Amino acid sequence: MCGIAGILQFDDSKPNLSELASMLKVLEPRGPDDEGVWSEGSIALGHRRLSIIDLSQKAHQPLSDDNATLVFNGTIYNYKELRAELEAAGYQFVSAGDTEVILKAYQVWGKSCVTKFHGMFAFCLWDKNHKTLFMARDRIGIKPLYYSLQANRIIFASNPQALLKTKSIDSALDYKALHFHFSLHAVIPAPRTILRGIKKLNPAHTMSFKSDGTCQKKKYWRLDSNINKSLAKEDWLAGTKTLLEKAVRRRIEAADVPVGVLLSGGLDSSLLTALLVNSGIKNLKTFSIGFEDAPEEKGHEFGYSDQVVDMYQTEHYKFKIPNSRVLRRLPAAIANMAEPMFGQDAAAFFLLAEKVADEVKVVQSGQGADELFAGYFWYQKMINIDKSQEVQTFHDLYVDREHQEINMLLDTGIHDVTRLWLKDKFNTIRADNMLDKVLNPGYNQPDSRRSGKTDR
Repeated sequence: MCGIAGILQFDDSKPNLSELASMLKVLEPRGPDDEGVWSEGSIALGHRRLSIIDLSQKAHQPLSDDNATLVFNGTIYNYKELRAELEAAGYQFVSAGDTEVILKAYQVWGKSCVTKFHGMFAFCLWDKNHKTLFMARDRIGIKPLYYSLQANRIIFASNPQALLKTKSIDSALDYKALHFHFSLHAVIPAPRTILRGIKKLNPAHTMSFKSDGTCQKKKYWRLDSNINKSLAKEDWLAGTKTLLEKAVRRRIEAADVPVGVLLSGGLDSSLLTALLVNSGIKNLKTFSIGFEDAPEEKGHEFGYSDQVVDMYQTEHYKFKIPNSRVLRRLPAAIANMAEPMFGQDAAAFFLLAEKVADEVKVVQSGQGADELFAGYFWYQKMINIDKSQEVQTFHDLYVDREHQEINMLLDTGIHDVTRLWLKDKFNTIRADNMLDKVLNPGYNQPDSRRSGKTDR
């Protein structure tokens, strides 16, 4: 991952570069390999780089051409195909990575270039000709992009901690966001965050700011749930296998450094290990973490991960963390969270990442598979539910706390924003049954909004 940051002044004044430097200092752990700053007039952009594709200085960011300057966090998996298409159209490249592909794609397709990108990304591009800051986030929001919109400027960064190093951020709690946090397993739907003065760009959205503060926000993608359900089971299995193999291959090809796997021994990470080895990866590095046993359960799943290691002969690293170390590192794990989390495995991932970083820069994991393939128990209970009962059914199966309990906890008297949000989603997501609606990302926001105070 990398870290991006920037400031656009709406009053033609020059950004405070010391503020940008402070943000980049916070973002250094995201990109320890390189730092870059670019400024011109009322705009300043900064970047912290973790070198994954094209390790040379030719891929240094911010990256500029005659028409635009870009800071980018993520990976465009189909950048080689796009590069070939752009070269055929007469465009020449000086680097070998995906960052320059974004710049050239913007020249050809403008803001609609995002519809061409397959990957995980958050980027901000300054269009020099139109004096416009163009911001974009990937389809399902894998890569973060936070911003603070103030009276005379917009500030953006890869995490809220960086934004809080600048002046005039409203750091008061957003109680509607807290309501979501306590009811939806810690999820706070975009654009809100836990703080009133910091927002996050919605997944599958772009946002453009003119130099005078005029804003346009647009949704560029939505999942089509109207799939062909007449396919046989064998066809579904074969199709899924083909897509998984393609996804794994794309991620291997989009890295000029070794790639490892976080191997828990569960179905998801074990399948991922098998796919990578079968794709031809030699001496694949795999990583497992465990803790001290508790009276009621074991603190690790090494028995399962060891079987996978034996079968696929991976170069395996096994870390067992004593409880004393967990407690000692817990404050650091919390401090590094972009947003609060209730997930009990957050500290484990942090400790594992610290160990893994000594061996590889890039890992693949099975995170998210249960959401994509309806693996949790509550999904099966959402089948064949009448449309009129969708919100209540979801509320009963998923929501952690009743509205009355949250109101007593927060003592704010706000209305049940979670139920209203669920009602809006179930009414607007395009699918013909409840389960398909729940499995749909469903980030349905207004297609565009023109205002100097969007999402406040």
